Amino acid sequence: MDLNLRKAILNNISENNAQQLEATIVDAIQSGEEKMLPGLGVLFELIWQQASDEEKNDMIEMLEEGIKSAQQ
Repeated sequence: MDLNLRKAILNNISENNAQQLEATIVDAIQSGEEKMLPGLGVLFELIWQQASDEEKNDMIEMLEEGIKSAQQ
């Protein structure tokens, strides 16, 4: 069986509006379920691909700060 998880995730959200996308992200984070991580990864990949170099640098800085905060 050939399962392309990325395509399946994109297909599931392809018609979502901004509110639905936000709800998906919030639900995935709040649930804390590891099965949601691939979906968040695909969403992050889409954001990264559309981001400018400056936005990418900002995201990396936010990630670095978030990692430091999570370790405290």
